[in-house]
Amino acid sequence: MTTNTSVTSDRLSDGAVSPLRTLDPAAPLDDLEWLDQAIGDARVVAIGESAHYNREFFQLRHRLLRYLAERHGFSAYAMETGFVEGALVDSWVRGEGDAGAERLGHVMANGMTSLMGAWAPMRAHLEWMRRHNHAAAHPVGFYGIDMPGSMVSLLPGLDAVTAYLALADPEFPVDPALRETAAAFAAPSAFTAPAAIAAYGDLATERRNAMTAGLADLTAHLTSRRLTYVRRTSADAFARALHALRVTVTLDAMLREIARGNRDAMSLVRDARIADTVEWVLEREDRIVLAAHNGHVQRAPHTMPGMPVMPMAGAHLADRLGSDYVVIGTTTGTGQTLNTAPDFYTGTLFADLEEAPRPGSLDALMNAGHRGPFAVDLRRLSAADTAAVRSVSRQRYGTYYADQSALASFDIVVHLPHVTAAEPDPAALAQAPRDVREPFAGWMSMA
Repeated sequence: MTTNTSVTSDRLSDGAVSPLRTLDPAAPLDDLEWLDQAIGDARVVAIGESAHYNREFFQLRHRLLRYLAERHGFSAYAMETGFVEGALVDSWVRGEGDAGAERLGHVMANGMTSLMGAWAPMRAHLEWMRRHNHAAAHPVGFYGIDMPGSMVSLLPGLDAVTAYLALADPEFPVDPALRETAAAFAAPSAFTAPAAIAAYGDLATERRNAMTAGLADLTAHLTSRRLTYVRRTSADAFARALHALRVTVTLDAMLREIARGNRDAMSLVRDARIADTVEWVLEREDRIVLAAHNGHVQRAPHTMPGMPVMPMAGAHLADRLGSDYVVIGTTTGTGQTLNTAPDFYTGTLFADLEEAPRPGSLDALMNAGHRGPFAVDLRRLSAADTAAVRSVSRQRYGTYYADQSALASFDIVVHLPHVTAAEPDPAALAQAPRDVREPFAGWMSMA
């Protein structure tokens, strides 16, 4: 980036900006060469998004992963989706199973949680990973970093651990009461999450406590028999089963906090485990591209509506990894964003953004005066540009604004001047449960 000290307080200088020629993941990558200096030798490059399910965020992450894999040898894509379910996606992108549309639809519907796999740009991303892995000397693996069951169902984690124990210790009886209790509030998708949380709250306290105690006993059993189980299976199979159990225990803790009315504690528990999972992946992969919401990846504590300022996963990773952790945050101008109102659950999936970001926000500063998508390296700004960034104190996250220090939170910011709803993937929706298909059908009929 060149240096240009001519700047007003509400606009970054032209010298601060590295234009992105396109968001098309298949286009030439030369306009991303500024990344070479920006990432250095970092082992984890996190790419945030202002809200989920926008077409442009999917494309940006796909394009940046392609560059980092092809030019810098990054070997893992770790995404804000369930850890347990992500193993199915990883197997597919590494070349296992049929490559056809129907099979990939099954993988997207069942291997990705919280509706992350319902979108056509995600299909293109996974198809590229499989092609890359077929041709490249160094494959790129897929990892989920979040809790199982769209953060409300313990069943995927419990079933994964039970399946492992059937191989490692067929004589050990997993208490059937664990699954019976988990099934009493299980939800098939994110759309039924409110009902699942309510059902968990309706369980007798003794039954919830027994499930927590049973999970603790199962954890103790598994960890104490590591050497035996590794000999019977493999070190990797044991590690995956144990981490599947740990994220399941974390989800149980999250639900307990929700039942107590402690949303802030629930978020703290979740993000600490997300950071642990990223480190788990880092034990197996040299360099990781991490894809999650801005709030999860930013270095500085995050503020959500009605909740206190809290350190999220990015704060943990920055503390643990230091300069090995680089954060690319994002801002937006106009368009559509994920709807966070209650009618989301009945099919109003997106809401219109304001005509322009509010003054005093990072989004407004980035949106002023520069056309097209672009990147700004916050660590290499002129004094005047640094002062301009320091002068804004808020950032837009979908439909709300949060107090924010961009300089404390991000190393790089990518601005997308217009964002749109991603296109649904027909094959993935065909494989999804009815409670997903129906809201999507309602939304698509209104589009």
